[in-house]
Amino acid sequence: MNSFTEENYLKAIFKLSKGKTEVSTNAVAAEMDTKASSVTDMLKKLADKKLVNYAPYKGVNLTETGKQIAISIVRKHRLWEVFLVDKLNFKWDEVHDIAEQLEHIQSNELVERLDHFLENPKYDPHGDPIPDKDGNIARHKELTLADLNIGEKGVIVGVKEHSKSFLNYLDQLNLVLGTEIAVTDKIEFDNSMSLKINKKSTSTVSNQASKNLYIKKIN
Repeated sequence: MNSFTEENYLKAIFKLSKGKTEVSTNAVAAEMDTKASSVTDMLKKLADKKLVNYAPYKGVNLTETGKQIAISIVRKHRLWEVFLVDKLNFKWDEVHDIAEQLEHIQSNELVERLDHFLENPKYDPHGDPIPDKDGNIARHKELTLADLNIGEKGVIVGVKEHSKSFLNYLDQLNLVLGTEIAVTDKIEFDNSMSLKINKKSTSTVSNQASKNLYIKKIN
C-alpha cells in the first residue's frame, strides 16, 4: 500500500504531465509546495516501486501502474466533491480540502457504490471530468473565455483555478457553471472583458479571470 504522500505525488505528476512527456523536478516541487531535494528523494522511492520513470536532470513520468493509481485518486476526489456539494450542501469553494482527505480511502467497493449513488456523474462541481471506473477521462476543449471575441457567446463549463478566493469572486459575479455569457467589449489596455450575463446583468472581468474559465461556444 502506498502512503498518502506518495499518492499525492503521483496525482501531482499526473496533473502536470498533461501534454508533456517529462515533468521537471522543480515543477513537482512547486506543485507540492516543497523543496526540490525532498522531491528528488520521493521520486527515487517511487521509481523503486516502479510507479514512475525518473532520471536525474531529465524529469519524471508515470509508469502505467503509477498512472492508474493517479487516475483512481482523481476519480475518488472528484466523486467526493460531487457528493459534498450535491448531497451535503457544501459550496464549491469548500470541498477541495475535504476531498483531499477522502480521496485516499482504499475501498473500491465504496467508490463504485458512491458513483452509482450519485448516478454516475461525468463532471465534478468545478466542471472537471470524472474518470470512469476503467480510467477513461473526457477532456474539455481548451477554449477559455479569453479566447472569445466581441459579439461571441458561450456557456461556462469549467474552471481552471480552484482557489477559494477565485471561486468566491465568480460567485459574486454569478459566473458559475451553466451561466451564459456574451462578450460585449474587450479593453485593449489590459485585455479585460465586458460581459452580459444570462442576457441580463453586465460585468467586467480581468484577463486573469477570463483565462481561467472554460467555455463552450454557442450561437
